[in-house]
Amino acid sequence: MNATTPRTPWIRANTDWMRDAKFGVMLHYLVDPSNAENSAEDDVEAWNRRVDAFDVPALVQMLQEVNAGYLLFTIGQFSGYYCSPNATYDRIVGIRPSRCSRRDLIADIAAALAPTGIRLLVYSMATGPMWHREAIEALGFTPPWDASKWKSAPGSYLNRIGADSRLTQAQRNWEAVLAEWSSRWGRQVHGWWLDACTYPEKMYYFDDEPNFRSFARALKAGNPDSLVSFNPGVMIPTRVLSECDDYLAGETNVLLTPCRYHPFKRFYDLIAPCELAYGSPDRFAEEKNNCGAQLHILTYLGDYWCRGKTPRYPDALAAEYTRYINGLEGAVTWEVPISGAGVVPDIFVRQLTAIGRAVRGKP
Repeated sequence: MNATTPRTPWIRANTDWMRDAKFGVMLHYLVDPSNAENSAEDDVEAWNRRVDAFDVPALVQMLQEVNAGYLLFTIGQFSGYYCSPNATYDRIVGIRPSRCSRRDLIADIAAALAPTGIRLLVYSMATGPMWHREAIEALGFTPPWDASKWKSAPGSYLNRIGADSRLTQAQRNWEAVLAEWSSRWGRQVHGWWLDACTYPEKMYYFDDEPNFRSFARALKAGNPDSLVSFNPGVMIPTRVLSECDDYLAGETNVLLTPCRYHPFKRFYDLIAPCELAYGSPDRFAEEKNNCGAQLHILTYLGDYWCRGKTPRYPDALAAEYTRYINGLEGAVTWEVPISGAGVVPDIFVRQLTAIGRAVRGKP
């Protein structure tokens, strides 16, 4: 792109439904806990049996009972085990038997949620399964630079496809994998939350593709109105990474995160000036005074992500914090533990119910 060529404006999706939803539930459905280093010894058939046994009707009933506005559900994470088949992934990675499940659990959940009005968003890593060495080598997420934030420091993996510094082929491969899922699910999936976008300056901040725009297009392949958010990780201030973020990823480990609300309706940034939210003051000049992303906070109700026997906050605090963010026209996503069969412990269901009653104004 010539330096003098005007940049075509990126049109964000309409996020009114997320604002109106007020709160949602996140579930990490994984073969391994999020803090496990490796799950290579886990049996593929055992994973398939577990996914096959997932009780979708019970999950949908629970979400209705707590008055959740949406569900954020993991497709997979570090291990390379996914709860949906993907022919593109299997072709590129070439591992048999595939760690992608036979059952398309995402499709089944989406179909069951459709009549209820509860929307489905999907969680994925932005970089593939970073603790599954064979898959990462095949995909090409083997940077020549220090990638210790991915737990893949130089020398950990073989650079089999000769990855360049931007990981161009890896990004194209992963866009194709995600586009297959998006195209299959179509308009029954309403959004994406992409984790581990921790090296945007090295991978995405470029005028030519691959970049955030090509990544967002892949995610929206099946639903152009789908919401997309790229997560830079837990940081204060939380920030919007790109013009393509329809809503703030908002990951935080602490409640009552300080925020500065902008005079523009539903557009805000946490602490830092908006013009710094995209990595440099001049990158998206038209967005300089208006970062343009829907206010959203993501945190957990238990001891940590995926864990906890009891909620860490009283019902009243969790409910009133949600109402506080709703008052800024934002939404809060609460993560809770889940069993292999898809059951959320009763104590967390009760707290979600308290939150739902508070934000919906029900007794």
